[in-house]
Amino acid sequence: MTRIRTSVVRQNLLQLPSALNSQESAITAPTNPDVRQADEERDDRRRFHPKWHVLAALLLSGLAAPAFASGLVDDVNGIALDDKGKLLSFNGLVISDDGKVEKLLQPKDKRPERPTFRLDGKGRTLIPGMIDGHGHVMGLGLALLTLDLSDTRSLAEAQAKIRAYASENAGRKWIIGTGWNQELWGLGRFPTAAELDAAVADIPVWLERVDGHAGWANSAAMQAAGITAATKAPPGGRIESAGGKPSGVFVDAAKALIERVVPPPAPKDRDLAFAKAQDKLLSLGITAIADMGTTMDDWQTFRRSGDRGVLRVRIMAYAAGIDQMVAIAGPEPTPWLYDDRLRLTGVKLYLDGALGSRGAWLKADYSDAPGQRGLPLTGSTQLRNQMSRAAMDNFQVAIHAIGDQANAEVLDAIEELSGTYRGDRRWRIEHAQIVDPVDLPRFATHGTIASMQPVHEASDWRMALARMGEARLQGAYAWRTMLDNKVPLAFGSDVPVESANPFPGLAVAMTREDAKGEPFGGWMPQQRIRLEEALAAFTRGAAYAGFAEQRFGALAPGQQADFLLIDRDITLARPTEIRETQVLETWVGGQRAYVRR
Repeated sequence: MTRIRTSVVRQNLLQLPSALNSQESAITAPTNPDVRQADEERDDRRRFHPKWHVLAALLLSGLAAPAFASGLVDDVNGIALDDKGKLLSFNGLVISDDGKVEKLLQPKDKRPERPTFRLDGKGRTLIPGMIDGHGHVMGLGLALLTLDLSDTRSLAEAQAKIRAYASENAGRKWIIGTGWNQELWGLGRFPTAAELDAAVADIPVWLERVDGHAGWANSAAMQAAGITAATKAPPGGRIESAGGKPSGVFVDAAKALIERVVPPPAPKDRDLAFAKAQDKLLSLGITAIADMGTTMDDWQTFRRSGDRGVLRVRIMAYAAGIDQMVAIAGPEPTPWLYDDRLRLTGVKLYLDGALGSRGAWLKADYSDAPGQRGLPLTGSTQLRNQMSRAAMDNFQVAIHAIGDQANAEVLDAIEELSGTYRGDRRWRIEHAQIVDPVDLPRFATHGTIASMQPVHEASDWRMALARMGEARLQGAYAWRTMLDNKVPLAFGSDVPVESANPFPGLAVAMTREDAKGEPFGGWMPQQRIRLEEALAAFTRGAAYAGFAEQRFGALAPGQQADFLLIDRDITLARPTEIRETQVLETWVGGQRAYVRR
């Protein structure tokens, strides 16, 4: 009998639980025309099921493990994109034992005779899993655990909600929350500490603006942080003031003055927040996400989930600055972990703030704030040094740039560094919202990826007009021009700034209209794109932007079987109907990860 090395046996045994994932239906349920329902004990059942021990014994004895048939998803209205970005249709999907796409089936194609499982799609529409090209996973989770003001439409409504939250959570040492937006409140200015005191005055309150680029503190929070009239804003930050005193809002880098005294969440709170975020993403059809600004605490949370076998969504992580990049990954990007579910791919750098808080770095003054041009958060030399530090160890570089001057500065830096750091770098500009038209063609020069969020256009066009005026916005949210210039386009949501739901994003990309259908015909309609182009940006394009296009993002043979069953055929629906699409099931790696109840 052929001897088997102990190390090889150990390696095979360690891989068995993962290899058996796609076999679970055959192991745990009787034959059924529909796919067998997985439940919360699936991992325990697989781990202790006798078939696991049979396979282990076979490995130890030197015998080959028995081959299992592939899984079959049949009778679906399948929609995917080929490598040219063209829509293709199919009505069946064969999934290999390791959870990957084996074949897309046409009606005439022969089906596996005895599949491991069979899912009867009953004619429902199947599309690739959606990828959020720019989001904040733990930001979403923590927002789901704390006070959320994103649904408030006036200052008075926000005050009432803050007051009610404090009453329902008596005993907390701080009230923490997110989501306020003075533009939606119609204030025409930032809120004040005094207005927050009117809701809660006895304990510190710290609330982040919806874009994460400003925070609102009450007097107790400022007192806890030692903020006085003499406090100076750090470089890249601004303290809003009135009568020579801080008025309660801290912009960009100035947020750290308060945040340094805000109690951080405990690991168990982080784990709960991540679980909630993951459930939310999967329910919306997000099977993978680029996490922009991953900290070591975030990374450890993801790792704990992976170690427990409950990491379902795929995360392409970008570290929150060089220090976090080195702490998490050391000398190079990490390998893919947990069956292509987690990787530290690169680093996220900030160049400017957001348009809503007038932190976006502009070439000329804000139309509604003469003398202000925004806040460059990083100097020119420092930016190039940070990009070089990451690039020399082959980390991908993603840079937040919203204003036209910020985008021009990043493009200048990429032009300068591309002569030194050659090869497939895939420099990323995150948001690329307001670009001077003369700078738009420069994105294509070195294959720079435009990582953009369609829903920002629908939310911000009125505010953008107020901030800059129409004449300076001809290169704003320029999706059509990006594609015409052969610029790689990746779409996302910037969750929790916006909802992670990708279907409104598809609709906005096609119409340039918001949920109310405004403005009729679309804002700057020349920048609209077609459904297949928007779908590509939410799938293949977002995967390419994270160096993951060989692993997932397309329902192509050899790729992970990540797909959705949805309630309508989006190729036949109007944009307003696409916006209302409901996800019925989400599958990741050939396993059901979410079912709509």
